[in-house]
Amino acid sequence: MSMPDLNIRLALETPDRAPDGMGGHRSEWQHLGWLWAAIEARSAREQGGGAGLVSVVQWRVTLRAAAVGDPRRPRPGQRFKLGPRIFLIEAVSERDALGRFLDCYAREEELT
Repeated sequence: MSMPDLNIRLALETPDRAPDGMGGHRSEWQHLGWLWAAIEARSAREQGGGAGLVSVVQWRVTLRAAAVGDPRRPRPGQRFKLGPRIFLIEAVSERDALGRFLDCYAREEELT
């Protein structure tokens, strides 16, 4: 396996529930830190939505590994940000048998 080129700086964020003042809650995103990654598009499609078509791209985001439980290890339900772009993390796995890198499978959606 060749070494991935970790040349993209992504923000890692986690959802945080905050009261909305009316007895419910809203999700806010809390910044956890910056990670260097390589990203690769895996598939893309358009799907119909209530407001029109939505472009959906599935990405593989590769980064240095962190142990399970380490706050630097991404988890499903968190997200990466690259400027205004948002990548919702759906799954995380070790990339290699030695556990040096992680592959995060993420989804990016955009109204077209």
